[in-house]
Amino acid sequence: MAPRSITCITLALLLCGAALQPSSAAETGGPIRVGAVLPFSGGVELYGEQARLGLDLAARDINAAGGILGRPVEVIYADDKTRPQAAAEAMRSLVEKDGVLAVVGPITSQNLNALVPLAESSKTPLLYATNYEGGKCSRYLFSFGAVPNQELGQLLPYMTQTFGNTYFLLGADRVWPHQMFGIAQPLIEKLGGRVVGTRYTLGTETDFSPLIKEVAASKAKVLLFALKGDGMDFIRQADEAGLLKEITVAFLGLSEVDLGIFRGKGQNMVTVVPAVAASEDPAVKAFVAKARAAANPGVAVSNYVMTHYNTLIALKAAAEKAGKLDKEAIIDAMAGLTIASPTGPVTLGRHHHVAMNMFIAKTQGTELVQVRPLGVIAPQPGCSLAGR
Repeated sequence: MAPRSITCITLALLLCGAALQPSSAAETGGPIRVGAVLPFSGGVELYGEQARLGLDLAARDINAAGGILGRPVEVIYADDKTRPQAAAEAMRSLVEKDGVLAVVGPITSQNLNALVPLAESSKTPLLYATNYEGGKCSRYLFSFGAVPNQELGQLLPYMTQTFGNTYFLLGADRVWPHQMFGIAQPLIEKLGGRVVGTRYTLGTETDFSPLIKEVAASKAKVLLFALKGDGMDFIRQADEAGLLKEITVAFLGLSEVDLGIFRGKGQNMVTVVPAVAASEDPAVKAFVAKARAAANPGVAVSNYVMTHYNTLIALKAAAEKAGKLDKEAIIDAMAGLTIASPTGPVTLGRHHHVAMNMFIAKTQGTELVQVRPLGVIAPQPGCSLAGR
């Protein structure tokens, strides 16, 4: 074959290959792609579905209002299977193959630990909308959920003043409960209380009778609870055994989506959340009605729906503030940004965590009901960004 022919064929193949490469959102005129790495299997898929509902609502609202800089937004979902390796693989695919502008997720702390380094190496904004233990500050991470001073820091004084100062700590043997209990212990002691017992479950238990007896024998007045997934059946069994008549549950991360698991048990458990679906606030009522209209009338609407909704609203606001679909420019525009949310203003601070309204709530019937509004609580993430 002649050299000229070889050159032409080679050029054609190169051009074809380039055409097959996925373009980033900033390089095409099509939809702006946002990735979502969430659990749709593996034990905490209830929260993945809540996050999906919030993201779908936000995308619909954004597109109805003209999109982001005149272009529609498209959310591409990937199942992280509640496993760090699967989460990392999902994020790599979304960034490298789908060319997403940003990634929302995950839910669990162990998966967050897997994704932050990828956000940094790919220089892709990671928008995390779940309450967590704090301690992660990165140029590429933005947290839209509560950190300990917004949750534990409000919950423990209320529990101590209202129910007593002796605590039993019960959680799953995972990153988040260990970290949260490590933060809780000195807070309890500072309040004049004491921890009389601590246990971590393996996640394989089905009969919680021995653990229920241990908690009862401790004579603690407050059970600080950090269990998700199958471990939440402890509540139903503890109620049936009469334990919840003797102790009050302070439930970390409790939301409306959990309540069906308890089958009517576990009344008067207390939590601190950034939104209460049963609120009488007109903006919250309108948001909940919109969510149920998009899903079905009986769907649980938790704070996970709202916080994930907020991620896309913030992304739109940052892109429009930057005036272009450039990841670094959007990151710069995010810091200090204030957006409107159903519960009031949400402000991303200089360390990329949000100040927002928080509420003490308790289980009542089949709902969470508001006990006390706490106002806007500024985050203390336990870390800082260099130069800020």
